[in-house]
Amino acid sequence: MENKVSEIYKQTAGFLSSKFKRRLLLIGILAVAALTEFFVLGLARRTFVFYTVNDGVLVVEDRMLKRSKSRESDIIRYTEETLLGPVAPGLLPLFPRETRLKSLLYRNGVIYADFSADAALPPVEGGKTIDNFRTLYAGILRNFSYVNDVRFFIEGNAIFIDEFLQRPVIAR
Repeated sequence: MENKVSEIYKQTAGFLSSKFKRRLLLIGILAVAALTEFFVLGLARRTFVFYTVNDGVLVVEDRMLKRSKSRESDIIRYTEETLLGPVAPGLLPLFPRETRLKSLLYRNGVIYADFSADAALPPVEGGKTIDNFRTLYAGILRNFSYVNDVRFFIEGNAIFIDEFLQRPVIAR
């Protein structure tokens, strides 16, 4: 028994004596850990678009959001994260901080999203309400390939879809 342990120790020491083999082993361990974490946590990268303070230029933020079994839940989570605003300092939110998602329904490739009355007002920091809805519209289409159209409502009143189709802010 002692000979087997000694032999295993010698082989391991011989393997790890090479710098290249040590690095290869560490890369392999990291890759296995990363894949395990990815599959266990079920995170998906989503792209968020916000405005800069100075120029009003569009800026992209990537966030990792937990996937769920429901497409509707994924879209709700994305929309609520967008309403929370940017994480990076110096970026402006698309909607006033008080804006809330009242309801969201996904059926046959179409999203129906109803927002609180605060969504009708431009953010205190500046920006146009219709441009903010265009940006959210394009962001949803970019992040969820199975969505064909988005219909927005504010307190149950429809926002005209034609406004979004005329001049999209972000290409798919």
